[in-house]
Amino acid sequence: MLRRILLAALSVLAGCGHPTGVMTPVVLTANTPKTSQVEMLVATTRQPSANPATLFNGERSPKPYLTDIAISIPPKRAAGTVQWPEKLPPNPATDFAVTRVEQLETRAEGRAWFQHHLVDGHALVFIHGFNNTYEDSVFRLAQIVHDSGMKATPVLFTWPSRAKLTAYEYDKESTNYSRTALEQALRILAQDPSVKDITILAHSMGTWLAMESLRQMGIRDGHVNTKIRDVILASPDIDIQVFAKQFVEMGTPRPKFTIFVSQDDRALAVSSFITGKVSRLGAIDPSKEPYRSRLEEAGITAIDLTKVDTGDKLNHGKFAESPEIVQLIGQRLMTGQTLTDSNITLGEGVAAVVGGTVQTVGKVAGTAVAAPLTIVGQPLPTAAKQVEVEDTLRADPQSQPLTQ
Repeated sequence: MLRRILLAALSVLAGCGHPTGVMTPVVLTANTPKTSQVEMLVATTRQPSANPATLFNGERSPKPYLTDIAISIPPKRAAGTVQWPEKLPPNPATDFAVTRVEQLETRAEGRAWFQHHLVDGHALVFIHGFNNTYEDSVFRLAQIVHDSGMKATPVLFTWPSRAKLTAYEYDKESTNYSRTALEQALRILAQDPSVKDITILAHSMGTWLAMESLRQMGIRDGHVNTKIRDVILASPDIDIQVFAKQFVEMGTPRPKFTIFVSQDDRALAVSSFITGKVSRLGAIDPSKEPYRSRLEEAGITAIDLTKVDTGDKLNHGKFAESPEIVQLIGQRLMTGQTLTDSNITLGEGVAAVVGGTVQTVGKVAGTAVAAPLTIVGQPLPTAAKQVEVEDTLRADPQSQPLTQ
């Protein structure tokens, strides 16, 4: 009963939703105001819907599919937002609108697409979270790419989510169903000699999928492919004890990890309740021990977004909805830059917890995170230290309540 009450409360907080069936391409005319275009390659383990307005549904497919998609973004909009149409078809002058959909039938076609769209050898692989439709994930990645100003080729991996708050268990099993497909997609991408490096950006339940695929790769090969340089986990919906094992079992060398956390994340509070009241990684306070020391020793950068207000009633999508944070992802973290100089402008109230040093970014835009970030560039932990990291994280001490 309590679980149903929590899910009902989340449903109210999440709002009324938006129109569905936006994947049918629209034609830009000479009268359309100048818009921005985002092109992406979409890989999915979803089942085709047989409806061009939705393309894929939330059921599981025995084989993956590749699609070339282009999205038009209107000229006047607030950064961090997705302009869903109020009615169909979308109006490109005011709405996000799909302008091209082309199914790619072979792996060779996928490679050819990537070669044609490669940007400076950098690739971004985005993995969405719980309760997302195919079109949700397409529009969200388009927004992130546009607002971040990133110089990379975007690849979306979208797994079978039924996009219902009551389908948490189904969605979780769908990530397990999809982990080998994601691992294979990452391998194919890394095998391309023109790809210099790969950044993985995963959100919510998608972080579980990302970690499981990297763990599988590490177990098979002894380590994660070295082209996978950066892994960014936003609001990770992962049992913190399990994360510790996943991190160790992917072997060394590992990618550089950055996690975005927020103690007021209502979605993760419900997830914690559903999964046995074990703290989720995305809800920890990284300034508290033992997390502070263990994150530093493991070489994991944690950025605390608790004080960031984006208007998200669930406080679960701050990484994409805050203009400053999404720009930090695209212009700093993806390029492998460390957070050590005076060029970081995170805006009011952001607390960056890096290398065990809490540095609150002040109220004046342009205030720097000036403290030395000791974890960046440190040697990776020894095997004994890895076990210590795992054992300490497993302790999972009591922390502050996850709800406001």
